[in-house]
Amino acid sequence: MSGHNKWSTIKHKKAKTDAQRGKIFTKIGREIAMAVREGGADPATNSKLRDVVAKAKAANMPNDNITRSIKKAAGDGDSANYKEITYEGYAPGGVAVIVEAVTDNLNRTASEIRHIFDKCGGSLGATGCVSWMFERKGVIELNNEKNLDEEEVMMLALDAGADDVEVDEESVVIYTDPGEFSAVRENLENAGCTFFSAERAMIPDNTVDLTANPDVAEAVIRLLDLLEDNDDTQDVFHNAELPEEEEEE
Repeated sequence: MSGHNKWSTIKHKKAKTDAQRGKIFTKIGREIAMAVREGGADPATNSKLRDVVAKAKAANMPNDNITRSIKKAAGDGDSANYKEITYEGYAPGGVAVIVEAVTDNLNRTASEIRHIFDKCGGSLGATGCVSWMFERKGVIELNNEKNLDEEEVMMLALDAGADDVEVDEESVVIYTDPGEFSAVRENLENAGCTFFSAERAMIPDNTVDLTANPDVAEAVIRLLDLLEDNDDTQDVFHNAELPEEEEEE
């Protein structure tokens, strides 16, 4: 199973500069706040909070920042009334895009997301216009720098409750049912695995190959970058296969 796995083919994240890393921490802090408000400040009894904390650690968010975010949410230090909302649309080339946002102003966020789509030659659509092309999955990406034994990793993951495992030279990607994500992640964590990332994601059933069309790929990447830069955006998912050199972090 060497070569590129599906996750590495469709994943697109902006380079993690210091400024970008700070923005990522802010967005994760917002997720922590929502998780605390839904289920309390104790990760031992709040599985959603445990998942967000794992995501924070995979993003190298300092423990002090994580603790501070939990305490702030528990003490109502942030009075903003955040709501989750999902936008769907098309990028150039017919690429399907899903934007998951957390906002305290729905009108502002909708206007900004629509402007980004329009500016980049895309179009914002109605709810459900592209989500039928995707499936919600838990996605856990492990560091493979130690050249893990493929069969051993697959057995470990499948025994933990995973649905599928893909291995390449750089990483091991484990897919789970959304409901099994927390249990699988915790089993792998207890086994000493190191995560690149651990999140629930929208995985496309089919992809649009732009590897031979650099002009369209450039336009799609510009759209994705602007969406990810938006302060209210939490995650952006798409079904484009982008040129490899454009996806480097």
